[in-house]
Amino acid sequence: MSERFHNLLIIDDEASMRHMLRLVLEQHNYRVSEAQNGAEAINLIYKEKFDVILSDIRMPDMDGLTFLDQPEVRSLDSTIIMMSAYGSIDTALKCMERGAYDYISKPFKPDEVVLTLRKAEERQELRQENHELKKALSKQDKKFSITDIIHSSEHMEQILSLVKTAAKSDSSILISGETGTGKELIAKALHSESGRTGQFLAINCSAITSGLLESELFGHKKGSFTGADREKQGLFSIASEGTLFLDEIADLPLELQPKLLRVLQEGEIRKVGATRAEKINTRVVAAAGTDLQDSIKKNLFRRDLYYRLAVVDINLPPLRERPEDIITLAEHFLTLLCKREGRSPLQLSPTAKKNLTEYQWPGNVRELENYLEKALIFSPGETLELPPLRVRQAAPGKFNPAEYSLKIASQRLEEEYIRKALLKTDGNRTQAAELLEVSLRSLMYKIKDYGI
Repeated sequence: MSERFHNLLIIDDEASMRHMLRLVLEQHNYRVSEAQNGAEAINLIYKEKFDVILSDIRMPDMDGLTFLDQPEVRSLDSTIIMMSAYGSIDTALKCMERGAYDYISKPFKPDEVVLTLRKAEERQELRQENHELKKALSKQDKKFSITDIIHSSEHMEQILSLVKTAAKSDSSILISGETGTGKELIAKALHSESGRTGQFLAINCSAITSGLLESELFGHKKGSFTGADREKQGLFSIASEGTLFLDEIADLPLELQPKLLRVLQEGEIRKVGATRAEKINTRVVAAAGTDLQDSIKKNLFRRDLYYRLAVVDINLPPLRERPEDIITLAEHFLTLLCKREGRSPLQLSPTAKKNLTEYQWPGNVRELENYLEKALIFSPGETLELPPLRVRQAAPGKFNPAEYSLKIASQRLEEEYIRKALLKTDGNRTQAAELLEVSLRSLMYKIKDYGI
């Protein structure tokens, strides 16, 4: 579970409902406060910050919808989930329009509440990650250079040569390749080599809902929709004279694709709620981890948009096709990790090098870095000894998606280290959590998920 959600406020005029929810949620390590109505909740909000609020709709003195309309509530950073036994689709929509995240119809099972909270936490984590990514990349990265891309293979040398040539033009560029191959690094290299004076900004098209994504990209006018209390500059405007990196472009909603096509064709954008377009000079670099041609065949991606994006198409090879880079990258990551942890530099043993080069790395460079970071925890000496990496083999002639899943590979490694930590601490979960550098609550969830 996310470490973000701790304090929870229940607003309901039924004492039995508050009592039931308190019992359930305290079992999941929430600190629970209660209020009988919206007015009482307002008083509590002034005294304490709540990460999430569960509120009934029908209550005396101040009902749930009125509560949502209060200025104190509209300015909150809390996630608000509404509950009602008299709900309808219209009621749910009214709640969402007023800023609620979700809506639960009574009666409900306790597990439904917990599941809704976990979904809200995952969404919050995505929003936070996206915010941090944009914040980190919002400043022009003048220090980054194409020479910072670590490689030894001739294959990558040819790609970087193409990057240097393509960077000098203003044409759109499409970077394709499997997850973890370094598409964003190539996008940053294109920007650094372009000589553009504006910012490099990045956004993940799959991490934001369609409605929010349009506002993020193009901006909006004040009053153009509920909650638009001020005018907002979009990323295209902020990155003018610079580069906008559109990651996971295959997940761009169909309704936004014609608008992006217009930007590429006309060099202008129109904010949400605006009547006039404005000119921009923003270089677009997009990335796709899937085959866009397949998306075109399924009518999920416009063919004309593809051709506009792929004026130059840079395909990044997976790590298994450039094995010369594996040890070079591993030694680079190991140096950075040791420096971060304040440890003396570690060397890779001959056995470790052999095991690294024999593995297929379905998660590519990202999986390699993740594996080394976890392996470092259990390597107290000056040499990093790595056990052979295992991948389940598919039946002859059959494709095994597990061989290409970063998520599955990370889960296997995580489960392995949890078992090692529990073995070393004789099953003491508190000590194991400290050893693994995670919270006890997080470890308990992982133990349950992996059936340890």
